Amino acid sequence: MLVCSKHSHKASEAVGEGSSRQKSRRSPLQTLYDGDQVESAVQAIHQGRRELLEEACRSYTRKRRVLIPEDLKHIIVDDQHGLLYCYVPKVACTNWKRVLMVLTGVAGSNTDPLAIPANEAHIPGNLRTLSEYSTSQINQRLRSYLKFVFVREPFERLVSAYRNKFTRSYNTAFHKRYGTKIVQRHRPDPQPEALERGNDVSFEEFVYYLVDPATQREEPFNEHWERVHSLCHPCLIHYDVVGKYETLEQDSRYVLQLAGVEDQVSFPASSKSTRTTGDMAAQFFHNISPFYQKKLYNLYRMDFLLFNYSVPAYLKFR
Repeated sequence: MLVCSKHSHKASEAVGEGSSRQKSRRSPLQTLYDGDQVESAVQAIHQGRRELLEEACRSYTRKRRVLIPEDLKHIIVDDQHGLLYCYVPKVACTNWKRVLMVLTGVAGSNTDPLAIPANEAHIPGNLRTLSEYSTSQINQRLRSYLKFVFVREPFERLVSAYRNKFTRSYNTAFHKRYGTKIVQRHRPDPQPEALERGNDVSFEEFVYYLVDPATQREEPFNEHWERVHSLCHPCLIHYDVVGKYETLEQDSRYVLQLAGVEDQVSFPASSKSTRTTGDMAAQFFHNISPFYQKKLYNLYRMDFLLFNYSVPAYLKFR
């Protein structure tokens, strides 16, 4: 059984026993709450996000349950710098994993995150997750490390996941694992080839699959479309920094400043011209009936509410 993590504002709690950080250096958590290291405008933004999240948690979640190690599989640990990062697929998680590989020394002498191949960043075991530690080690880290997560407008993230996993010819594993099932269940008259390959799933079919209650009864959502709320448990774990994809560069710089490593590693600037935008999401939703738009919104509602994203203007059920 684990304790729920509250912010430890007291400096005496901020350096955990048994951590490999030098005792003389301030921990990122102390830096955050002492707050003289970083420009105050950025700090105010992050304080606002924290308060909004806590308020939304109070309003929209009823019973607090106790964390179990299973809840912590997405939280990456950097013991050298006292950081806990909950990774959310389709929210710059490849680049954050690369940065953490540099910081934890997994990348060897390499200090350029972009020199690490993307597939290497996702190899299990390259980075440790919080679920691998003992209960007492988990609680000590939840109390004394800086906890951060990066989030994104839920439907942009969903469209990004669809585009990446179902419209790229190289993603055959996803086509086989999910595409064939979606075609079989949600296409009225499928061709044998489509049933075999699952490589031509439409966004509409993907939406039917997501809102079908049988989908989640059978198995949890894949992490690429699982709700942030379910991956990172923001009402049970009190994140110190909620970064947003919309302000990725600024928020990433803030985390690296708090960790005192902004001169050792920099977060890669986004170069992607193909990234999913709100306008793009609107196009994908154009063919989805108001009935299914509403169902899908209800599925992702907590992510909209907790992270202060408004209902997209292009939805027709408003």
